Amino acid sequence: MDTGREDFADSMAELSLLADSAGSIPAASVIARKGRTDPALYIGSGKANELKRVMEEHDAELAIFNHPLSPTQQRNLERHIGRHVMDRTGLILDIFSQRAQSHIGKTQVELAQVRYRMSRLVRAWSHLERQRGGIGVRGGPGETQMELDRRMLATKAKRLENELEKLQRQQRTQRRARNRKDVFSVSLVGYTNAGKSTLFNALTKAGTYAADQLFATLDTTSRRVHLEGVGSIVVSDTVGFIRDLPHQLVEAFRATLDETIHADLILHVIDACSPVAREQKAEVEAVLQEIGADDIPRIEVMNKIDLMPQTFTRGAVLERDSQGLPSQVFLSAQTGLGLDLLRLTLAECSQMTDKMRSEHNRAKTQMAPDEFLAPLPERPESSEFHPISNRSYLINDA
Repeated sequence: MDTGREDFADSMAELSLLADSAGSIPAASVIARKGRTDPALYIGSGKANELKRVMEEHDAELAIFNHPLSPTQQRNLERHIGRHVMDRTGLILDIFSQRAQSHIGKTQVELAQVRYRMSRLVRAWSHLERQRGGIGVRGGPGETQMELDRRMLATKAKRLENELEKLQRQQRTQRRARNRKDVFSVSLVGYTNAGKSTLFNALTKAGTYAADQLFATLDTTSRRVHLEGVGSIVVSDTVGFIRDLPHQLVEAFRATLDETIHADLILHVIDACSPVAREQKAEVEAVLQEIGADDIPRIEVMNKIDLMPQTFTRGAVLERDSQGLPSQVFLSAQTGLGLDLLRLTLAECSQMTDKMRSEHNRAKTQMAPDEFLAPLPERPESSEFHPISNRSYLINDA
């Protein structure tokens, strides 16, 4: 539905890519222009009739809405058009379920799906009679079945949450081992299909699956990279972001995003040739803020410059901010143009971090015991504690 948003056309194009990534073949688009949604059918009865006619003409089996639908709206639409109906959140969950490979990835997707199904239970059994009456009269079979389903899903969600917490503890143990060795960690983030996995493969030779589609990779992959004059660092590839990413998906994928939250440096990969690069950048930064990673040093990697050589005439370039710190690297992960420049930039950032850590450790050894050990109630929670050395310098966006 077109409600007047400036990015409506881009959002619809993205929905088509999402449907294609899920394995569907988009047949037609039906656009409704309304100032407000219909509480029963979302698009109103007139547009619902048009949608039914178009689907019959194209023999389409599924209607995908580019907006969240309430359980009531979804059920009413399915009854009205006689076809399956899915909203944007359900479509993204379907893609995630296809792409998850690791145990932690599958657990996160399953938890998100269970939470989504729990939200769909509202009046789901209203077709069964509900008894009302006086003393001793219990609710009818519809109410009993709905409550039973809700309890079953709640129990399953609790089990998945406990399993996910166990997996997160294992991740934290591995991360502490890296921290004890002072290994410099880099996390790749970016809008989906910006070229993160291609850049990850170019840096690490990992052979991670990369394709020109949305959410080509879902699980976090970490590899060591050797840098001349520095030694080994750890680079992690994470799930891509997208506009209007449902909050429950962000919550469910916190285990995957943990590598980003605890990284020493974030490489924000941006499709420099995209006409909506600025909007995509804003979407990624909003998610980083939501997960608490907005204060981590960051460098923008302007990728795919080989696709527009007439625009990026300077080729591979490193831009610095007013303090002389790296802020942007222009490169092409596909052709390898600028990769050596990026490696030099990572080495520079690693050396700066090592220097800050050394200064911090030296300052700690010079502290008096009563200054070094704070009273127990004043110590931060372990999940909120970040070493000073990891936040000692800021790499500002140009």
